[in-house]
Amino acid sequence: MSTQTPPPVSRTSPQPARATSAPRRSRRWLRWIILIIIAGAVGYAIFVRPFQQPAAGGRGGRGARNNLPMPVTAVPARTSDLEVKTAALGTVTPVNTVTIRSRVDGELQKIFFTEGTNVQAGASLAEIDPRPFEVQKLQSEALLAKDKALLDNSRVDLDRFKALLEQDSVAKQQVDTQAAQVAQNEAAIKQDEAQIASSTLQLTYAHVTAPISGRIGLRFVDQGNIVHSSDANGIAVIIQLQPMTVLFSIPQDDVPQVMKHFATGEPMTVQAFNRDGQTLLATGKLVTVDNQIDPTTGTVKLRAEFPNTDEMLFPNQFVNIQLFVEQLKSVTVVPTAAVQRGLNGLFVYAVAADNTVSVHPVETGPSDKGVIVITKGVKPGDVVVVDGVDKLREGSQVELIASSEGKSPAAAAPAKDAQPVGKHGHKGAKPAQN
Repeated sequence: MSTQTPPPVSRTSPQPARATSAPRRSRRWLRWIILIIIAGAVGYAIFVRPFQQPAAGGRGGRGARNNLPMPVTAVPARTSDLEVKTAALGTVTPVNTVTIRSRVDGELQKIFFTEGTNVQAGASLAEIDPRPFEVQKLQSEALLAKDKALLDNSRVDLDRFKALLEQDSVAKQQVDTQAAQVAQNEAAIKQDEAQIASSTLQLTYAHVTAPISGRIGLRFVDQGNIVHSSDANGIAVIIQLQPMTVLFSIPQDDVPQVMKHFATGEPMTVQAFNRDGQTLLATGKLVTVDNQIDPTTGTVKLRAEFPNTDEMLFPNQFVNIQLFVEQLKSVTVVPTAAVQRGLNGLFVYAVAADNTVSVHPVETGPSDKGVIVITKGVKPGDVVVVDGVDKLREGSQVELIASSEGKSPAAAAPAKDAQPVGKHGHKGAKPAQN
């Protein structure tokens, strides 16, 4: 019986698996290349193709695209009055602020005021224990009575010595000594009277009164505590609310114009708005200008006064200030958005009768509420572009779109070359057909 030997196992059997991994890697790279090509084509179609100019000639060619007018919004320049104002951030500052302190040391026995209420000048606010000062006054009065008795006795002795001196019964030195004693007793009486006045004054200080009229704040010490004249916080604070002032600063470049009108003596109106600048809080006048420029900020401090009868201004409140400097009459104004800045300075795009634009260099003045004064370069009635100027060039063809007021700028312009609005309420003002 023969035994068959199994065939030997080949060690190169894994080679077919390695051969199959290479085609997989090649397919993977091919897949990535295809995805990159597809992504590039999609990006070209979305981002590049729409902005390329079509070939010249035929419908939709390059020439046709260049001849399409650019839609813009334009308005005519107009004549108007303009108020020149300076804006600033201000802080409400009371005219008078007084910290109520005790002028004597002692126990705070009584408090007569209610926190947060208005008090009148001279009203009783608190009382310090007056008994120590009453005792001092009694002692001074008793000492005064004693010194008066001594003075009377010394005067009687002086009169007696003078009579004896005439009879040559006493020496003149004794008379002179007695006269000095009278003068000494008179001085003692004056000292006693001064001590009484001091005690009376201490009693007055024991009754704390309001030095000004205003609103009293929260108290810093409660009844029953010992207070001292050296206490930093005092008892409470009184602030005068009417009138109220606002301290604000303006740039040094605005100072000459402000001082020119302030020196005339005519009141310069100042308005105070809340922090968002929308709500008018109070209207007042400029009362003073500081005498120097702050070198660290390049600004000058000004103070305005407001009646504050409705108490809309509160101490240390931040407000937006509008200082009215002057009133310009019959000046040419355009929207601020119409003025552009270029390498050669400021300019506007003016729309001609054939709906083409041209660059007009301009010189500007003050601005207010979205309009700016044009001192040179534009006259009333000239139609200027306010929206859509990004792609405009000299001589560009434009299509006028109605402004936010709902009517065509050409129809609103008083210029003689204005064009009529299209039929059926068309938004644009198309040029007249020749």
